[in-house]
Amino acid sequence: MVDVQHWLSALPPGVVYLIVAGVIGVESMGVPLPGEIVLVSAALLAATGLVEPEWVATAAAAGAIVGDSIGYAVGRRGGRPLLERLGRRFPKHLGPAHLARAEASFARHGVWAVFFGRFVALLRILAGPLAGALQVPYRRFLLANATGGLFWAFGTTYLLFTVGRAAEHWLKDISWAGLVLAVLAGLASTWWLRRRARRLAATEMPAEAEPVPVPAGDR
Repeated sequence: MVDVQHWLSALPPGVVYLIVAGVIGVESMGVPLPGEIVLVSAALLAATGLVEPEWVATAAAAGAIVGDSIGYAVGRRGGRPLLERLGRRFPKHLGPAHLARAEASFARHGVWAVFFGRFVALLRILAGPLAGALQVPYRRFLLANATGGLFWAFGTTYLLFTVGRAAEHWLKDISWAGLVLAVLAGLASTWWLRRRARRLAATEMPAEAEPVPVPAGDR
């Protein structure tokens, strides 16, 4: 993540915002990219004053909402065979077991798996295409998608921005120490999200990797 942050710091602010939106958008379409790492790195740059936090958060939210919507459209058109093809292409990220866990999450939470999924690595990638493949009504999907994207993008950005600015204020005579502390805070948030994803996988893994229908109320 430090390498990503260093790379972003050499770019103009406008390019950073476009990269944040682009990477998160493509990830939300169903392609496993490090969207969260890019967002955390950009948020930490905002704490140093190189970019503006409101534009980082706006770019991340736009990428999440638009990317999920495109993923939904692709999933609705391609159905489960498309998800299975993605699994064969990215077996470490979207294999049969991952797809089964994602379907179990939809069975348990309904369309709000899209909202919660924005905070869990597996569902952040699969939520849009899977919702489309399962024929979730788009209006319900869009509500959960937009709400989750806004909470995730602005919450993550401003949490790390606040931590980084506080560290800089407390340690203003040792500028590098504030940046290190902010990086550690970003790593801690990433670790917490991954731990939550593992717990979700452990509690919701079905006995067999069979499709799990969405509750009738969410169709």
